This record gives sequence, structure tokens and C-alpha cells, in this order.
Amino acid sequence: MADRPNEPGLRPSPKSPREAIEPEQAPPPPGRSRHVRNPIILLLNLLMTLLVVAVIAAGGLLYWGKTRFEEPGPLVQDRTVIIPAGSGLDTIATLLKRNGVISEAWVFSTGVRIYKHAGKLKAGEYLFKAGDSMATVMDTIVQGKAILHSVTIPEGLTSKQIVDRLMAEDLLVGAIDEIPAEGSLLPETYKYTRGTTRQQMLKKMERAHDRAVKEIWARRVEDLPIKTPEEMVILASIVEKETGKADERSRVASVFINRLKKGMRLDSDPTILYGLYGGDAWTKARTLKRSELNKENPYSTYQIKGLPPGPIANPGRAALEAVVNPSRTNDLYFVADGTGGHVFAETLDDHNRNVGKWREIEKKRRQARKAQPSAAEKPADAGTGAAAQGNN
Repeated sequence: MADRPNEPGLRPSPKSPREAIEPEQAPPPPGRSRHVRNPIILLLNLLMTLLVVAVIAAGGLLYWGKTRFEEPGPLVQDRTVIIPAGSGLDTIATLLKRNGVISEAWVFSTGVRIYKHAGKLKAGEYLFKAGDSMATVMDTIVQGKAILHSVTIPEGLTSKQIVDRLMAEDLLVGAIDEIPAEGSLLPETYKYTRGTTRQQMLKKMERAHDRAVKEIWARRVEDLPIKTPEEMVILASIVEKETGKADERSRVASVFINRLKKGMRLDSDPTILYGLYGGDAWTKARTLKRSELNKENPYSTYQIKGLPPGPIANPGRAALEAVVNPSRTNDLYFVADGTGGHVFAETLDDHNRNVGKWREIEKKRRQARKAQPSAAEKPADAGTGAAAQGNN
């Protein structure tokens, strides 16, 4: 009976040598799953692949953008750029690109939005340094680090003169509603940015004045004949117009303080001039005439006792300090000494001798001017009175 190969329980029939060396046939591959062939699965696989690619691309783009945003910018030298009020982010980005401050406007805009600063950019005049990165440019504008300009208000100007000075500042804008009250502004150097309004500058000066008056009045010495901060400002304005020398203010103040304590008239020439010319009193050199001296004048301390009804200028801090802490003297008189300062006296006799010396100096100056008529010389002691010239 013939052998039946692979039949259970039977021995396999031997292979021929040729059959033994021939490779066996591999089994066929398994069939594809019905799930893999499903169109929804194929679509999901595609979407997942695209998402992965998009994430990688976005990460690369973000890294590139951050690098561009923080790397040194294209400026090779410092440049000033004015950002107008009301400018939006895209307008600012275009302006910066046009001025060579940044290399790509869209990168700057995108970076600002990512940092959530789109609504924080401030108008103004900015100085950008050579090589500033977009990040630095953004921080500069967000923090409002605009260029600061300054205006200096000298001590002793009237409020009208201060208004005129602000109107002459081209970088300030806007009109001024009205001239502030005399003595309500503090003379100092003030910083401002381009586009600041003149009215804002006046408000800043008024606030500075109020703070200074409050602080200085709190440091006053005892037994002063002035009883209110308003009286301090009035007397300080007279001291301011009587002397421009810092080392004389407290001594000039002591003369007026001593006179007020004794009930004497202040006899200050500047009060006459202010009563006659108001805010224009110090716009030019003036020499008092006898007719002006005798003219009825509510500010003239030759005619009234005590202080005038208001300040005659805007005094600075030094004059205010001098009034509340005057020198300890018995002086009642002073007159110009011909050098820009004054000579002081306790008695009328000494004062009259000092006045005689001053008149000799004036006489020699007049003679010198006549000898040299072409020399334009300012009148002696112009704008500054010699207090108490022989009057009680």
C-alpha cells in the first residue's frame, strides 16, 4: 500500500535529493484589515500627519520670529522718530520700517500682539539707538520713554511773562485759556515731551508752587509778622525783585521783616512799578520818575503800610525760604552799592550816607555815558528799587 504523506500517525515519505534542496513556498501575506481600508480612517491619518507637520512648522516659524524680534536691528546710527497721537499698531510698524528702525513690519506687529502690548503703544518723540532690537523698540514705546525737552522759568517773572515764554516754545501745543494769578507759579526748569499742551505745563507749575509753599511754610520760624502762606508769597515776590544775588535774599528779607514788626512802610520801588505796569512791569528796564512815585497806587509800599494786595511776581524757592527764615539782623535800610549788590544799615543816618555814595556812583556813570554816547548801557539798578531811601 502506498504511503500517504502528512497523514496523522504515518511516517512522511522520504524526499528526493532534489526536493530536499528546493526552498519551501512561503505562505501568502495576510489580507488587509477592513478598518484600514475605511475612508474615514485614511482621512484621520492624513489630518494627523498634517497637524504634526503644521505644529513643527509653527514651532519653527515662532522660533525664527522670536530670533528676529530679539536680534539687533538695522539702524546704524541713532534716529529720532515721532509717533503721532492716535496711531495704531500697524501704522506705527509701517512708520518704524520706513525710518529703518525695524526690518520687517509684520514681525514687529506680530511680536507686539503676542506680548499683548498692541493697545499700550504711546505717541511721542522717541530716540532709537543704533542696533536696537524690535523687542527694545517695543519696550521703549510701551513705557513711553519719549525724548524730554525742557523749559526754564527764571525767578521773578510775572505770570504774563511766563505765559509769553510758554507760547514761544514751539514743541508745546495749544492755547492758554487765561493768565494764572500772580504768584501762583513756581519758577524752575520743567521737563516735557513733544506735544505737551501749554495748559498742562501751567498746571504742572501750579502744582509745584502749591507743594513748595506748603513745605516751606511748615518750616517757618516763630514770631514772624506774616501770618499766612499767601502773605509769605507776597513778601517773597518783593524780595525776589529787590535782589538777584542768592547770598543777599535772607538779609533783604530781614529788612522787610524788621520793618513789618515796627509798623514801618516797606518803601520798595518794585511795588510801585508793578502797580503801574502790572504783568509788563519787568519786560524792560525802567527808571522811576518822581511823578510815578507820587501817583496813587494800591501796590505802592511808599503809600500803604504793610504788604501790597498781592504778589508782584512769581518768587522762587530761595526767596520763599528767605522770608520764613530771614537773617537775624537789626537792618532797616538798604541801597544799591554799584556792584549789583546792596549795602545795609540799621540807622537812617548810616543809610543816608550810603545813599550819598550811591548817588556819586550814578553821577559818574552818567558822565561816562555822555562821554561815550554810542555805548548802549542799561540804566543803573534798573528794575530794582533801593528800599527805604530816607523814609519811615
